[in-house]
Amino acid sequence: MKLYPGTLNIRLTDLYAVPEGCARLEASEYGGSVGVSIVPCWVFGRRAFILRTDSNESGTGSHPRTVVEIASDVKLRDEYHLADGDEVFIEVEE
Repeated sequence: MKLYPGTLNIRLTDLYAVPEGCARLEASEYGGSVGVSIVPCWVFGRRAFILRTDSNESGTGSHPRTVVEIASDVKLRDEYHLADGDEVFIEVEE
């Protein structure tokens, strides 16, 4: 899947921890500066991925562990007419 170049940040009511054994991209693999964990999920019935940088997972990044970044093939905010504060249901694959 070709991902839209941007994520939808979702604030959760509880802390989120990346599950052990999830897919990873190391910085050198994609030309970035940080490693990223990738967790498959569904949002609005659309295939998507939770992306979590190592620093965000450790609690030292730009987002607290109550925020997840969702990537998909479209700009989710525009596709589903989302505004700040809207509820979004994320189904994480096991």
